[in-house]
Amino acid sequence: MKVLVINAGSSSLKYQLINMEDESVLAKGNCERIGIDGLIGHKTADGRQVEKNVDFPTHKEAFLAVVDILTHGDGKVIDDVKEISAVGHRVLHGSEVYKTSTVITDKVIEDIFSFSELGPLHNPPQATAMKACQEVFGKETPMVAIFDTSFHQTMPAKAYMFGVPYEYYEKYSIRRYGFHGTSHRYVSKRYFSVTGKNPEGTKIITCHLGNGSSIAAIKDGKVLDTSMGFTPLDGFIMGTRCGGIDPSVVTYIANKEGKTPDEMSNLMNKKSGFLGISGVSSDCRDLHAAAKDGNKRAKLALDMFVYQIKKFVGGYAAAMGGVDAVIFTGGIGENDNDIREWICSDMEYLGLEISKELNQDASRHDAKFSAATSKVEAWVLPTNEEIMIARDTVELVGK
Repeated sequence: MKVLVINAGSSSLKYQLINMEDESVLAKGNCERIGIDGLIGHKTADGRQVEKNVDFPTHKEAFLAVVDILTHGDGKVIDDVKEISAVGHRVLHGSEVYKTSTVITDKVIEDIFSFSELGPLHNPPQATAMKACQEVFGKETPMVAIFDTSFHQTMPAKAYMFGVPYEYYEKYSIRRYGFHGTSHRYVSKRYFSVTGKNPEGTKIITCHLGNGSSIAAIKDGKVLDTSMGFTPLDGFIMGTRCGGIDPSVVTYIANKEGKTPDEMSNLMNKKSGFLGISGVSSDCRDLHAAAKDGNKRAKLALDMFVYQIKKFVGGYAAAMGGVDAVIFTGGIGENDNDIREWICSDMEYLGLEISKELNQDASRHDAKFSAATSKVEAWVLPTNEEIMIARDTVELVGK
């Protein structure tokens, strides 16, 4: 069975074609600049690469280009589109309606559109992509929606409620939702698979660190709390996001600068974080380079990132009554040895000690880097959201 995994943005369409017999990736790529001009980049498992300009007025043309490049020319990996048994779509927000992955119907697409206020940048293009996919593949090809928010639906009310009048939860569903759920779910399952441990009785903290970052406290295999909130803006400093701040800062800047709510949202989502503090870049690698050259603001941004994550790890250990393992994933979590070392330093009080030597060798593969004397395990476990989406798709289509 072959599954096409889709991650759609407003002007992009990332895809992977996965053979579920051995979970191997046959090909992957990205349709960029949808609605502008169009570029598709495609890579096969055996190393063939194709890049070409294609006109993408809408997502429908992007899907047609994906079908063409998978079945013809230098990037061909299948003979016919009918070999694709199902399509799995990543969806940002499922509100409180979708607590698990769901087979896509017209009603599901309508609901995803209706959650646009909760995920304005992601939900509309993702729903649009589903409609375009139906037009290209036909409704007889089953599709499944996998929601970033669903894994966090096990949080208790004491963790997901905000301290605003309860009526706003009732009227507008204002609460903590959490994101990166597919990644946190994959990594936690991977931990139990690698260690052979039973989820029952375990307390782990998963750190998905990248341009967007979040942390989850997972007790007995279920999320107890997570750092992102009503939107992916909450938590700690990220590439261009400010993370959690005093809400009065928002109104104060808005009044002083005469900014509208939308302008403030843009400032906090796209001009803050690493970029806003350093003035250099939103990329952690650039901050390291600048800090080594003596840039104090770049060093400050890195220090803030590490310090705030430390607070979450300590707080979640307190909330769960202890911790068995701290797990790192995502672009920074998997690849940045220094960040991992800085986060885990001075954690002996918690029972966490790392081996610097093991940490240096831990990047980009499953690796335990805690010291032999450590009571708490430290791991790098590379995430694979696409295979999680594909597995859910197979399971639901099978049913």
